[in-house]
Amino acid sequence: MQPAFAEEAAFDADASDDSRTIVVTGLSDGYLASNSVTATKTDTPLLDIPQTINVVTRAQLDDQAHHSLADILRYIPGTTVGQGEGNRDQITLRGQNTTADFFLDGVRDDVQYYRGLYNIERVEILKGPYALIFGRGGGGGIINRVQKSPLADDVIYAGQASVNSFGAYDVSADLNAPLSDSAAVRVNAVYENLDSHRDFVGGERYAWNPYIAFKLSDAWRLGLSYEYVNDDRTTDRGVPSIATTAGQPNRPISGYRDQFFGIPGVNRTRLEAQIAKLRLDGQLAPNLSFSGTMLYGDYDKIYVNVYANGSASAQNGNVALAAYSDPTKRENFIAQANLVWDVETGPLAHKILIGAEYGDQSSTNSRTNGTLSNATLNLANPIFPTVRFNTPNRQTVSDVKFFSAYVQDQISLGDHIDVVAGLRYDSFDISGIDLFPAVDRPFARKDKKVSPRLGLIFKPQDTISLYGSYSQSFLPRSGDQFLSLTVSQQNLAPEKFTNYEIGAKWDVRPNFNLTFAAFQLERSNATTPDPLNPLVSINIGMTRTQGIELAATGQITPAWQVHGGYSYQDATLAGNDSIRLGQVPKHQASLWNRFEVSDAFAAGLGIIHQSSQFAAIRTAANTTLLPAFTRVDAALYYDVSDAVQVQLNVENLFNTTYFSDAHNNNNISTGAPINGRFTIRAKF
Repeated sequence: MQPAFAEEAAFDADASDDSRTIVVTGLSDGYLASNSVTATKTDTPLLDIPQTINVVTRAQLDDQAHHSLADILRYIPGTTVGQGEGNRDQITLRGQNTTADFFLDGVRDDVQYYRGLYNIERVEILKGPYALIFGRGGGGGIINRVQKSPLADDVIYAGQASVNSFGAYDVSADLNAPLSDSAAVRVNAVYENLDSHRDFVGGERYAWNPYIAFKLSDAWRLGLSYEYVNDDRTTDRGVPSIATTAGQPNRPISGYRDQFFGIPGVNRTRLEAQIAKLRLDGQLAPNLSFSGTMLYGDYDKIYVNVYANGSASAQNGNVALAAYSDPTKRENFIAQANLVWDVETGPLAHKILIGAEYGDQSSTNSRTNGTLSNATLNLANPIFPTVRFNTPNRQTVSDVKFFSAYVQDQISLGDHIDVVAGLRYDSFDISGIDLFPAVDRPFARKDKKVSPRLGLIFKPQDTISLYGSYSQSFLPRSGDQFLSLTVSQQNLAPEKFTNYEIGAKWDVRPNFNLTFAAFQLERSNATTPDPLNPLVSINIGMTRTQGIELAATGQITPAWQVHGGYSYQDATLAGNDSIRLGQVPKHQASLWNRFEVSDAFAAGLGIIHQSSQFAAIRTAANTTLLPAFTRVDAALYYDVSDAVQVQLNVENLFNTTYFSDAHNNNNISTGAPINGRFTIRAKF
């Protein structure tokens, strides 16, 4: 997608027109998206979907200079960013923590790594269980990245370079060329240097993604994509906590914002990934369409870390350290096919989705604990120890095969009432061998589940929808990374997620939208690692998250567009409201504004607020409370010419001290101080 310059009022109609792409991705206008193709599989207007969906368009990604999913999700209330142990994307959606509920063009992308944005057209955040569309997991929702696709009618030579005040920089290119009247190729590439405000924390990532698409006929289109990613960065697990007043939760230790609690040169995470995708779309008949996608991914990853393994004994006291190495290899093959049939039966109009999905995922994983020369770090005189990784802890080989079939009917009962009803059947079959300790111990489990979805939509007028919905999902006992199934646990039933939601969506104008949702999400058969023995899970029964979400997106005036929202979430252990779930702030609010000052000059202003939250994902181990924070960001944009734009983004304008996220009670990330990023973009 070409940059939207200020003189174009940040709304490039051509850039958001699906007719220009050989492979359709969805419509958007500035910050506002109007439909979703890959996330819903039915090319349905967002107004007519009875569930909450937030979309961040390419225009907003560029305006806010986002470089990671974490950057994006901090501006999406109801979504909490986790630390991911400094080696992966990890989030909490409506009280459900996940490292696997990520998708690429609607296809599962569940390996643990940091996902890039250089080749992405938009990011879709779907709230609540979406098993009917996406299968297992997704208890709180999913994140779907939509890939840039070739344009049929334009030669584009675009690129950008940026540098920030910590020394990090990146260079990227976006090249598109029609090969003929019926074929085009697009190539995106990036190199990133990842310097940080934290001592000894940095790295690099480079990736490229050629994508060729063919118009086979007036009715059929084919796309072939290959992506290579190489990511090598410091594994940083932040700072520990420290005790406060007796009987009160610990707090993150202050005064050590930049102090590294690992070992320089040892703490590293490395990923090499190759992802190939084939997509075929076409019309079998005027009212019957087909879409199919096959994805193959090969991932080779290792992360090595030394980290704080306990709270600080005093402000200048000692902190216990621990270490381990964790390599993983995975191969994914996933194929899905969908038919969408538009048909009328008497007075009823139907949009019927029939689909199937097959997957084969092979994984190997091991963990080796480290022996430190000194198992504590003295904060008064911090000297890094040495480490040897010599104590095997885990070695697992697993293979997952899954098959799904699903059907959904979107029924229009006249002009004002729609019903969405569907069922999905999932067969999830995992087998593997636990190679540690010395005796091989095979394990296996097969789950067969049916997940329903039901929604009712009332449209008093074309621009307003009022809805209620019910949906379910499940998570096999092997967990989202297939590591938590053991011989002793293989007979336990999957976890179950049930979501009840009512809401309203209003297209105030074609380019401005308001949404509201109230929901209750229940998780049954829930487990959490035993704080006394993390290798063993304990049953905690049912959790419940109740809340509301509001959002406003689009153009308020010809010169002012916004993307903002608010969420309230009360996430507790059912039957014991005093036990709050970790990493779920009760209140979150955000607002990003772009103001067109003149034909060539624009400004941006954003604010994020997040109330206090418990640091640990594990309900039974919540002893540290992260304080609330408010952060203000700003930006300036200037069009040097029709082809060149420069911008300056300032993060944390008022230099607020805050703790942005955590993994557990003693691995807490420190928020970056005030910093700036200068970007130059060019398109020819």
